[in-house]
This record gives sequence, C-alpha cells and structure tokens, in this order.
Amino acid sequence: MKTNYNNIREREEAAQTLLAAYCQGDQNAFMSLYDMYAGMLLNYGLCITSDKELVKDCVQDVFIKLISKSQDLQVTKVTSYLLISLRNRLLDEFRRKNYMTETAVEDIRISTTVEDVENSYILDESSLNNVRKVQILMDELTPRQRQVFTLYYIEQRKYEDICDIMQMNYHSVRNLVHRGMLKLRAAVAV
Repeated sequence: MKTNYNNIREREEAAQTLLAAYCQGDQNAFMSLYDMYAGMLLNYGLCITSDKELVKDCVQDVFIKLISKSQDLQVTKVTSYLLISLRNRLLDEFRRKNYMTETAVEDIRISTTVEDVENSYILDESSLNNVRKVQILMDELTPRQRQVFTLYYIEQRKYEDICDIMQMNYHSVRNLVHRGMLKLRAAVAV
C-alpha cells in the first residue's frame, strides 16, 4: 500500500516507527518499509550506475542486511542509512567486478531514462514534455552533480545528510550544487 508523505520528516517518522516495529518482530512492518523505500533506492542507484539489474540486486542485499541485523540495529535516520548502505553496496560491487579499472565512479557517464529518479520526483510535474526538458538539462550535469541534485532538490535532503551519504565535506557538496546550478542556468539560457 503506497502512502504519500507531505514531507521528509513525516516519511522519516513513519520509517522509524516501522523499523522499531520490525525489530520487535512485526513482519508486516518490514514489508511496509520495503514498499516505502524500494522504489526510491532503485532510482537513487540508477543515478550511480545504469546497470538496472545490479541496482536491483544491491537493493535486495540492503534489505537482506536489514533483516540479518534487526536485533542489534541502531539507526537514527532510516532514509540516510538505506541510501548510504546502497551506495556502499554498489561501490563494493564495482570493486568486486572491476568496474573501475581505469575510470573512477565519479567519472562514469550515466545514461538515464524518463522513468529514473530525476523524472519521478521532480516537483510532481505531470507533463511528459516538462519531464523530457528536465532530463535533457540533468544530462548536462556530471554524475556527482546529478547525485547531489537528486538528494538535495528531489529527495529534499539537508547538506549534512548529503555529506554523510556521499562521504564528502560540506563545502564540496555546496560547490557541487552551486556549479551544477550554474551549468543548468547556462544550458537554459542557450
């Protein structure tokens, strides 16, 4: 059952409640937590790599890890925990499969589709035409800028959360947002 949350705080509070219930043995709470985050994690993973099957596998691994650690899990921010876990799991897979033989993760050009996170969360735009315009603009950004934009503007995460998720310092995150915005403004002006 999909539930719409008006803001990040409501989603986080609901997730905390579900996680606590799951840790107490409520299997339905786990399923609700999965339903709440699986799509978001898939879309976030597709911002990191275009390998949809790898992302699906890693999302499943994140939830399996959640199951195995339910007894001693101490999580204060469920969304950040899940996003960081997925990012780390993907990076582990990149290393394991030698995806990064000559190219750093940050330099990989990501091809995205209309269904990706940029389009599914951008201010509830209903027009496919607007979504296509935004996609074209997002393709102008580097993968790291796209990831920061997704977290900051679409997921409405705070800079501090983005720093934790991307393992970057505060000023680097701010610079990515600023430079990305300059690049988007230049692209719109053309």
